[in-house]
Amino acid sequence: MKRSFLLISSIFMLLACTSNAQNYTSQRPAADQRLFRSEAVESKIVKIQSLLKNPKLAWMFANCYPNTLDTTVHFGKDEDGNWRTFVYTGDIHAMWLRDSGAQVWPYVQLANQDEELRHMLAGVINCQFSLIAIDPYANAFNDGPKGSEWAKDHTQMNPWDHERKWEIDSHCYPIRLAYQYWKVTGDDSVFGDKWMASIKATLKTFKEQQRKEGHGPYRFARTTSRQFDTKSNDGRGNPVKPCGLIASAFRPSDDATMFEFLIPSNFFAVTSLRKASEVLRTVNKNEDLAKECDDLAAEVENALKEYAIYNHPKYGKIYAYEVDGFGNHLLMDDSNVPSLLAMAYLGDVDINDPIYQNTRRFVWSEDNPYFFKGKAGEGIGGPHIGYDYIWPMSIMMKAFTSQDDAEIKWCIETLMKTDAGTGFMHESFFKDDPSKFTRAWFAWQNTLFGELIIHLVDNGKLDLLNSIKVK
Repeated sequence: MKRSFLLISSIFMLLACTSNAQNYTSQRPAADQRLFRSEAVESKIVKIQSLLKNPKLAWMFANCYPNTLDTTVHFGKDEDGNWRTFVYTGDIHAMWLRDSGAQVWPYVQLANQDEELRHMLAGVINCQFSLIAIDPYANAFNDGPKGSEWAKDHTQMNPWDHERKWEIDSHCYPIRLAYQYWKVTGDDSVFGDKWMASIKATLKTFKEQQRKEGHGPYRFARTTSRQFDTKSNDGRGNPVKPCGLIASAFRPSDDATMFEFLIPSNFFAVTSLRKASEVLRTVNKNEDLAKECDDLAAEVENALKEYAIYNHPKYGKIYAYEVDGFGNHLLMDDSNVPSLLAMAYLGDVDINDPIYQNTRRFVWSEDNPYFFKGKAGEGIGGPHIGYDYIWPMSIMMKAFTSQDDAEIKWCIETLMKTDAGTGFMHESFFKDDPSKFTRAWFAWQNTLFGELIIHLVDNGKLDLLNSIKVK
């Protein structure tokens, strides 16, 4: 994904919002400028705000939680009359399968309270499935066959493709969203022809990227000065030894993998395939395809048990970030989800799994090359932005996966202190000065913050939130 530091716009927004931070004026677009309105979401905002005693926290929640609906949702119908929702990632006017699935996720729990919201969510799912069927190797799409600034990438670009970086999670997030939507609403209408074309494409692509029959059809290279925006070896990446794991050319950060078997994404594939199997068996009555999903999930799971674990001299058994099947392990974590830290958030591992807990300690330490600590806070970043920039997403994942009230409180306080007076989350902030941040408009992180606050309220942490004194 093309991401710029946006430091000039960051400074502009900081100046514009500093005075507002003192009286907590809403930073949402004017009502007539919002792209989508949900009465259920508006009611939820009012309810949560009434519960939160810290005015800054209540202000930030009200700014962030509806940000996806306010600014990125383009809702309507397709040429066949089905609901279709195209979701921008924020300042980049393209639809990432990962981001869009994560952006609307927090609203699913309200779908039964608002018919229009339910239709909008169904539209996202329909759109995602149709895009996967167009090009299962693309990670981001245009709203129509418009071409892209990346059209000159050395890969089989389709006019619908915004970017064609193969990432396992691009298939997992739509399955996760559709499955949860079905479980909450009981609406199985999203599992029609588009779904069937999509899941068949997913299975085909996952199996191709197990690399058992050679390298597979996918190649990607880009003429660039940035190492992580291209793949080595004529676009195929570093060699792997087929072992049952699925190769992912890129990470959820849209950065190239070093070792192709990206462990958090393979865990995500296992749980996603099992969700898909349940849908296929229950809704579609397709036992053969359901069994294909189950068999692949079992194969990947067994390979994870054999290849994903590294016996660290300090932390004991931990999960590696990437492996290659030859015995090499990359020990780090990136802030983008799925990450090692986020595996319990996604439900891919049990939070009490001792290997996960060892891994969690490792990734939140200076033994993780992309853990940064400074005057403004500490957290995980990644090569996408580079040295010394912490992603709030990592702090949110620490809070989501914490069982320690003091740790959770620290996470929320740090997020509140590093908003740079804007009332929003950002892609990343400089470890010593949160006024230096990237991406003033990044809807995924904003909505995720709203999701976190609701999660904590729903799980009995209201008193903890109300004990926070940050202004």
